[in-house]
Amino acid sequence: MPLSTAAMQSWLKNLLGGNRAQTHRPLEEFLRAIPRLESLSGVPSGTPVLVRGDLDCKPGETVGEGDVRLRSMKETLQYGIERGWRQVIFGHIGRKPEGSLDKVAKRLGEIVRKPITLIPEWLDESTVTIRDEATSAIRGAAPGSLIMLENARKYAIERVLWEAAPGDAAKLAEKLAKLANEFAQKIADVYVNEALSAGSLDCSSTVVPAAMRQGALGKYVAGEFDGPMLRCLRATLVVFSGLKADKLDDLQAVVARGQARMVIVAGSLAMALKKAEAELAGQSFCIGAAENPSHESQPYYVSRTRINQARDILRTGRENKVRFVLPIDFVLADGRVTETLSPDDQQLDVGPRSSQVFSQAVGQYLELLSREPSLAKVAFHNGVFGKFEDAKFQEGTKKFVAEFKRLKDAGMEVYVGGGEGGTALEMFGRPDFVTHCFTAGGTVLNALGSEPVPFLLALKMAAGRLESHS
Repeated sequence: MPLSTAAMQSWLKNLLGGNRAQTHRPLEEFLRAIPRLESLSGVPSGTPVLVRGDLDCKPGETVGEGDVRLRSMKETLQYGIERGWRQVIFGHIGRKPEGSLDKVAKRLGEIVRKPITLIPEWLDESTVTIRDEATSAIRGAAPGSLIMLENARKYAIERVLWEAAPGDAAKLAEKLAKLANEFAQKIADVYVNEALSAGSLDCSSTVVPAAMRQGALGKYVAGEFDGPMLRCLRATLVVFSGLKADKLDDLQAVVARGQARMVIVAGSLAMALKKAEAELAGQSFCIGAAENPSHESQPYYVSRTRINQARDILRTGRENKVRFVLPIDFVLADGRVTETLSPDDQQLDVGPRSSQVFSQAVGQYLELLSREPSLAKVAFHNGVFGKFEDAKFQEGTKKFVAEFKRLKDAGMEVYVGGGEGGTALEMFGRPDFVTHCFTAGGTVLNALGSEPVPFLLALKMAAGRLESHS
């Protein structure tokens, strides 16, 4: 039965945060509700199956270079190949619509040792209709075949929810119901999400599942959530950094959870907390360009609202016995190291004294664990301490990567949130310095932070809809 416009409007309202009481639930609740790949074991050979893939990568010259996300899909795709499904893989590359998945399709074919047919044009966006040539190629494929749809973000409808609000649900519902129904009727009505990093409000991962007859998490994504992600919820040592002050939302959720006992902070997050800490003590602290109104359009800008939020974080943390460790000196653009900032200064790394303070704090944390053995021996690290891609501003990050090994050698589970943190681990450490490094920093922050992971919310809603109709 096709999905109605009214049903899509309700779906979009939930997806866009219009019903927070129902959608902002504990991560465990999402995971309990969503079927796993094994639930599709009875899907017959020859059935077309949509696979939302983790395709956003830049493959190097040989397998193993720049293709970790593609390799994460191998077990799920092999599962479908063995069962004779006609798997239709789709997703995006980059944020720009002109990107192509031609190299991705070739590399993924090499990984699974099976050719992949790339369909370059598959949607008539003027009518929101799947093109006949795409439908014919899928229906004519042999059992066990792999087909890939070209970059979904080439179509504006894939990106229509990026800036949408709950109030936009009514005007978008008809068109997006049509899109979801077109996928179900002309491509496949069985859906697998094997795209851990696909944390944006792309229609391929949040709207299409609404019309599916069956849906499930792929092997890799399920394993990441059921194992490492849930372990990170128990982190008692948290290291947070980043350029954008909006990460304060995630830090606030982590602190409010009440598990953390020590939080080490750098970047713009630290600027907000430094300012807030001084104000709570009846003092003042200039955070430089980060609070200069002339820099308001920059991602590192810290607004008054964010400083107030940082005050709330500090208050809540102190009530929960959290110790906050903040930088005490900074490296500026000209290489100078300073403990005070003028209104035009922008800090691009933590200074050497801060690195010493952070290292001492790690030692003190390990001593705390010895005194309180009931504390979970779990550490979570996200982000980098400065503009680490520039050699002049990477020393703070480089020094702290060594602390990963120190923690792990002391018996800690150490998790790195992927993204820049994962790149820093590659640059300055080794994989065995940590217990696990995720391939998707944004998704990890959503899972541990204040907002639900969009594709988990979609799959949970889909499972609930199917259950209510069974």
